[in-house]
Amino acid sequence: PPFDPVSMFKALILQAQHNLSDARMEFMIRDRLSWMRFLGFNLGAPTPDENTIRHFRNRLTETGTLKRVMKAFDWQLHKKGYIPMSGQIVDASLIPAPKQRNTDPEKEAIKAGKTAGEIWPDEPNKAAQKDTNARWTLKIGGKIRYRPDGTPLPMIATPVFGHKSHISIDRRFGFIRESAVTSAAAPDGRMLKQLLSDENTSMEVWADTAYRSQSNEKWLAKNDFISSIHRRKPHGKPMSKRTRAANFKKSSVRARVEHVFAHQKNRFGLFIRTIGLARAGAKLTLANLAYNFDRLVFHERRNAMG
Repeated sequence: PPFDPVSMFKALILQAQHNLSDARMEFMIRDRLSWMRFLGFNLGAPTPDENTIRHFRNRLTETGTLKRVMKAFDWQLHKKGYIPMSGQIVDASLIPAPKQRNTDPEKEAIKAGKTAGEIWPDEPNKAAQKDTNARWTLKIGGKIRYRPDGTPLPMIATPVFGHKSHISIDRRFGFIRESAVTSAAAPDGRMLKQLLSDENTSMEVWADTAYRSQSNEKWLAKNDFISSIHRRKPHGKPMSKRTRAANFKKSSVRARVEHVFAHQKNRFGLFIRTIGLARAGAKLTLANLAYNFDRLVFHERRNAMG
């Protein structure tokens, strides 16, 4: 049976906030009376099943409606006075997905850009479960470890399979203003131009060293942006005290974007279960919308108390 689109959209937001599969979401709607009331469903009346939820999300993705909803909510933020101010902060984070077990020839075919149907033409069920858009990459980071003499040990490189969420937030209010999704292996710096907007009241841009390149710096200067991107350590030379101090000052601003990813990963349990880049983009767009809703509630409550 047809369901109210607003109720279905609210169900997708709940699903994003709790990192639920479609089957689990179907169960939770029927199980929790508070969710049923929030979504506007009556006790004993029909509720959407997992296929209905998936079909509704796919239709929003195919028609580009999710991106328009993101822009519409940004317009509502403008009406409330939350205009982009004080510059933009750009960053990316790896979002894991179920690992793929492929043979070496299959891996080469995936890297060559072949679709799942072309790689497994005689196994349609297997092809339907293969994500040829996700990629492996190395995540370098974690807690710094030291040797007994006090010198730091090399950073640990952890392999991660999945996608990468790229976002841009405004410095003043911390809302996600622009976003994009790529495979995990995509370079961060190439997405800088796509994530910046000239609607911010300040043209200053903060980002880590992955976004510093000659082409990006030239593009920023050409388009009147002010670069506050971290500088890299010179190859084979120690970083100067001046550069280190400048990077430390920039970090105090840039660190705010890390709070966004921490919120999504710790509270939402962000994880990609879908197949394909388009559906992964839909999942992450819903997670970004859910974060903006939470951020708006935070600001509204603080304004009411102040």
